[in-house]
Amino acid sequence: MNDSTTGAGHGQALPDGAGDGTRAVRAGLPEPVKHEPTLPGPVFAAHFHLPGDPTGPYTYGRDENPTWTLLERAVGELEAPGRKDVEALVFASGMAAISSVLFSQLRAGDAVVLPDDGYQALPLVRDQLETYGIEVRTAPTGGDAQLEVLDGAKLLWIETPSNPGLDVCDVRRLAEAAHARGALVAVDNTLATPLGQRPLELGADFAVASGTKQLTGHGDVLLGYVTGRNAEAMAAVRRWRKIVGAIPGPMEAWLAHRSIATLQLRVDRQNATALTLAQALRERSEVTGLRYPGLPDDPSHKIASRQMRSYGCVVSFTLPTRARADRFLDALRLVDDATSFGGVRSTAERRGRWGGDAVPEGFIRFSVGAEDPEDLVADVLRALDESAG
Repeated sequence: MNDSTTGAGHGQALPDGAGDGTRAVRAGLPEPVKHEPTLPGPVFAAHFHLPGDPTGPYTYGRDENPTWTLLERAVGELEAPGRKDVEALVFASGMAAISSVLFSQLRAGDAVVLPDDGYQALPLVRDQLETYGIEVRTAPTGGDAQLEVLDGAKLLWIETPSNPGLDVCDVRRLAEAAHARGALVAVDNTLATPLGQRPLELGADFAVASGTKQLTGHGDVLLGYVTGRNAEAMAAVRRWRKIVGAIPGPMEAWLAHRSIATLQLRVDRQNATALTLAQALRERSEVTGLRYPGLPDDPSHKIASRQMRSYGCVVSFTLPTRARADRFLDALRLVDDATSFGGVRSTAERRGRWGGDAVPEGFIRFSVGAEDPEDLVADVLRALDESAG
């Protein structure tokens, strides 16, 4: 295999100041080679020819894969355009990526700060960290409340916007405070995507995300990634991936890279429709607790407008009762009742059904897809009318 198909080398150079669409379409592509595809197909290999000493980029499939290399290059170009000091690593899932940072950086006796309103699996992570003798402190995302519990911490974990409540914190302020205390900073960037927010540019040491969501956008790939600008810290993350084998399959990695080409198109459409839907929901008397950072009167809008380039595809709101919420979801025709977000097909769920989030029984997390805005809003308003009983 030549450098183009293996992913070795530096790939195509993008022009300075390339826009999001150009970057997404061309991110991670190798230099063109006559008679070969623009994006080489997935490489299925547990081992590689390796005569003599084990040198070269590919030795064993648990450590490296040419298909991962291209995807990691693409993710790095999106999270940190133009930077050569940023490394990206892909994982089997978002939780594999999250775990790799937390468990590679922390030791018994360390303290870590987590959000108490973050992703539903974080309480499970907390239990495991405490089992290993790591002190876990929590505080809400909103109001930069994590600042109050930073002293002596080894790592600050930020999730902004938070899932599912959509609170936003000031990443730059928190990162500066954490670094002044000697702590590393990781930001879960899943909901924003690298087109909506770039945590490394805001001072974070790690940007972490579930690629299962809007990055790939079709609801058919489980994937995660970590990007970082601290070589020593990223070496520990890479070592953790090797030890636990939390690696993506080549088909998943290839599908993810293929999907990134439409990321900017999807983000623009979904975010614009999310704002339109939020504006329509604001006029409904039965809707309370409406949150979308793109609304000018949202509690998080001021901070979000400073650090986010777009506001995401998720809208959250509360209906009066659990029964009303269930009737609303049943009445929807263009929206799937599913637990993920970020896909081209709109999804929604009554988040309280899982029991892990501190939300009202009628709380709805709504992920806006790529349907025609008029059709989607009409479907939601009709479902609200029908669910009134």
